[in-house]
Amino acid sequence: MKILRSAVAVVLLAAGMFASAAPPALAGDLTDYPEFPYPPTNYDEPFRGQFHFSPRAGWMNDPNGSFYYRGRYHLFYQHNPHGLAWATMHWGHAVSTDLVHWTQKPIALEPGVHAGDLWSGNGIVDTNNVTGLKSGTDDPILLFSGTGGVTVHYSLDGARTFQTYGGGREVVDTPGVESRDPKVFWHAPSRRYVMVLYVKDGRDGANFYTSTDLLHWEFRSRFVADWMFECPDMYQLPVDGNPANTRWVLSAARDNSYVLGDFDGTTFTPTSPVGREDFGGGYAESPFYASQTFTGDPAGRVVQTAWQGGNRGGTWTGNLTFPAQLGLRTFPDGVRLTREPVGELASLRRDPFSLGAQTLRPGTNPLSGLRADTYELTAEFDVNGATAAKFGFRLHTRANGGYDREVAYDRAAGTLYGAPLAPVNGRVRMRVLVDRGQLEIFAGDGRFSFSDNVYFDSASQGISLFTEGGDVRLVSLGFNRLDKAWGTGQSTLDGNLAGPWTASNGTWTDTAAGKQGTAAGDAFYLSSSSAADFSYEGDVRVDNGVAAALSFRAGPSGQYTVNVDTTGVVKLWRPGRDIASYATPVSAGRTYHLKVVAAGSRFQVFLDRSALPVIDATDTAYPSGRLGVNLFNGQATFNNLQVNATGLATNLAGPWRPVNGTWTYPGSGLQSRGGGDTFYLSSSTPTDFTYEGDLTPLSGVAAGLVFRANADGTQHYTANIDVGGVVKLWRPGLDIATYRTTIEPGRTYHLGVTARGADLRVSLDGTQVIAATDSTYSSGRLGVNGFHGTALFRNLQLR
Repeated sequence: MKILRSAVAVVLLAAGMFASAAPPALAGDLTDYPEFPYPPTNYDEPFRGQFHFSPRAGWMNDPNGSFYYRGRYHLFYQHNPHGLAWATMHWGHAVSTDLVHWTQKPIALEPGVHAGDLWSGNGIVDTNNVTGLKSGTDDPILLFSGTGGVTVHYSLDGARTFQTYGGGREVVDTPGVESRDPKVFWHAPSRRYVMVLYVKDGRDGANFYTSTDLLHWEFRSRFVADWMFECPDMYQLPVDGNPANTRWVLSAARDNSYVLGDFDGTTFTPTSPVGREDFGGGYAESPFYASQTFTGDPAGRVVQTAWQGGNRGGTWTGNLTFPAQLGLRTFPDGVRLTREPVGELASLRRDPFSLGAQTLRPGTNPLSGLRADTYELTAEFDVNGATAAKFGFRLHTRANGGYDREVAYDRAAGTLYGAPLAPVNGRVRMRVLVDRGQLEIFAGDGRFSFSDNVYFDSASQGISLFTEGGDVRLVSLGFNRLDKAWGTGQSTLDGNLAGPWTASNGTWTDTAAGKQGTAAGDAFYLSSSSAADFSYEGDVRVDNGVAAALSFRAGPSGQYTVNVDTTGVVKLWRPGRDIASYATPVSAGRTYHLKVVAAGSRFQVFLDRSALPVIDATDTAYPSGRLGVNLFNGQATFNNLQVNATGLATNLAGPWRPVNGTWTYPGSGLQSRGGGDTFYLSSSTPTDFTYEGDLTPLSGVAAGLVFRANADGTQHYTANIDVGGVVKLWRPGLDIATYRTTIEPGRTYHLGVTARGADLRVSLDGTQVIAATDSTYSSGRLGVNGFHGTALFRNLQLR
């Protein structure tokens, strides 16, 4: 969507929040993408929703491009992570396995890294590889964004990182008109993808396009309506649960409007009057705006969330409504859209309380002994014969009779919370979700939805069930406390160890590089994974202080720990005994790869993929236990913790030595990050050979195979793939030979080098592309090279 820049400044100034205009959001850079610019938080700040998603820090608005993929829901949203006001838009990213417990992930799209205006849009998983972009095990994931046209950004690593397609070439062009907010979905009857794009061409409306490959689009039709203002969404739903009777729903942000209709794959024809998804707001920064649905729900549901713009805290601005399942239901006045909280809400419920049928009279409160902070209320009232003028709930009441918000049904007006609601068969049913900064009301068998932002006082937790002006019959009431949904996942700590994790001493937080701990003395961070015999490895770095370590077989009586210690030693120890050590220089700020193989009482420790263990020792104190990490006296960072993982497939000898940049081992790969040239050199030093591997330039410029290198990387040959569109063979001071071809960032290429004396040959995906001669270097180390950004290397083999 588009937030008018001038309007935002006026609103914020009027609210007394800022004394001057907010600075623009910071743009990113290839060398630090994906960034994780968030301070630590326990999500307990005043007015922070405990079960409503909000960004860890910074501004958020529209939900964007959300989908389900391989066991996780991916939520994207408009985001300024560097300030509390709307500014240069990024795409934020969070994941969840259940739509309830969300974990903040690094930024998905960054200005300065990804082309175009990164405004609202949509995401889709290309499960059939119609784009032809797939080059690994993960399906291509496409994000559509842009203004005045549509650009595509894609991921080939499961939404960890994204690259811009075609250098930012617009796949849909709308010259001379205002356009934004693409929504893309699969239309099975026509076997085409459909894009709905907001376009203002004299009047507000939506353009429809179709495609067979998601990259080339054809204009099909235009739908014009005054209510069709930005952030369109479109989906199909069964009526009354009957899959043989369906309608298409087309919605837009203005007034939370929608219509039902028919769609033949090219043209939408409305068949209903305009309705409202939700009565809250319907304008930018209101409590309900710019709603979007997830694609690919495994249960076939259509699940929706929307931006709530009124929730503001000291470190964040904005949140999302709780995910709601949508449906179509037949009412006396026709088929209407329904919204109900997703069933996964049940995972938060505790301390249930209920009331049976009774008559409510003025001055009484059956809930007088109940206090709660975040909770759910359900109630059914029989209004046949009722004399009450209004009835309902008063929330966060105080002893002096005050309260923070009243949710009441006005019988004379026929309204609930000020919005129209007719009783159904003489009954008024309502469900109320109360969070610290959010209030959501559902009623009328799903037809009624009202979302609001309320600054609830957590110190005043009373609840009143009341009636005024007469009596009303309560049929039933249910109450559940709703637990905090935060803190169950890992934002930047990658690996295959199971959570939840438990901290023992120290302070632990998420950083772009991984999980960082700070402590005086020993501190441990333990997973829920337990093992007896195993291979366990990870990347550890002493940021400052003494030691960083992997811990294993941890239990109540102790644990084994193998560390890198800046006093110059790798040490295997347990409480009361230093089992074995290996003297070697250890530098603060450098990442080391530790691996321990445990088999019964024998432990072998490997450093930086050394061919032989640097420690081989025995001890019988602990037969099994949990896996985790440890730091001692200072600060350390950990990542890529893997148990019994395949790891990097290579037959090159270790240990490996970094020259510039940061080198880590995510999953089965080796990853470089840094500005300029970075090298990682093995201990293999053949003279004549064939050397090959799978290389992926992620957000960087180039990735290469290095050969005949000296120890400090000042002399070498390198054959690389460059996203500028070239395969290049070079050495310091000379580009020996080049071959022009398209190199797409994010794609994996198989690069090979054959060296026989001065004869040097380079192959790309099995085809020789360079044959050259150079006699400067006759032998040296094999390794890899990354240039300006991040690159991934797999399957490095010496033939």
